[in-house]
Amino acid sequence: MSAPQWNLIAYDVRDPKRLRKTAKILEGYGERIQLSIFRVRVNKEKLAKIRWELSKVLADTDDLLIIPLCSRCSGKIDSLSRGDRSDWGDPPAIFEIM
Repeated sequence: MSAPQWNLIAYDVRDPKRLRKTAKILEGYGERIQLSIFRVRVNKEKLAKIRWELSKVLADTDDLLIIPLCSRCSGKIDSLSRGDRSDWGDPPAIFEIM
């Protein structure tokens, strides 16, 4: 069995009924970061199960994005969900506020 890894799961579901079902499935596996974004810590087998469960709900017109996260990136998501952006560093010069 593989070791658990953090994954970011985002979705865009066009039908309200499928949207609720998708959220309900993911609530059973992880933490909601934003309305349609979840962070889950699962092994490869459990991630395959999530994909299978979602495939039963999602339509071809819906979008699903699963991004594996390293531990450093996962920690940044923790700080974002708490509102702490101190570890982001300085913004690039192009985004300086006048």
